[in-house]
Order: sequence, then C-alpha cells, then structure tokens
Amino acid sequence: MAKTHEHIGQAGLTGWRQTVAGKIAPPAARRGPVTEDQVQAVIGATFYVLALWYVTSTTARIVRRLRS
Repeated sequence: MAKTHEHIGQAGLTGWRQTVAGKIAPPAARRGPVTEDQVQAVIGATFYVLALWYVTSTTARIVRRLRS
C-alpha cells in the first residue's frame, strides 16, 4: 500500500518540480526515518495540492466577479 501512495505523490513531479524534489530528497532522507521516494511523494503531493488550491481560488474569484 505504501508504494501506491508514493506513486500517486510522485505523479505531481514533472519538469522543474522533479528537479527540486531530486535535490531535496537525498539530504532529507538522510536526516529522517524516511526514504527518498517518500520524501519525493510528499513534495509531489504538496505541489499538487498547491496547484489545486490556485486553480480553485482563481475560479472562485472569477465566479465572484462575474456575479457582481
């Protein structure tokens, strides 16, 4: 099951996001009780949630302006 979560989290890593995760994951994994894949999964999930929040908030602003 853990591998499934890692794959889902890493799906958010493309382009520059993958580069960032690739540089952050090794030192973070050495410092804590997690693997590089787990660190990358968390970073990917974070980028995904931030993108989702951005799209949602932008859509909400558009709808509010259209209604006013």
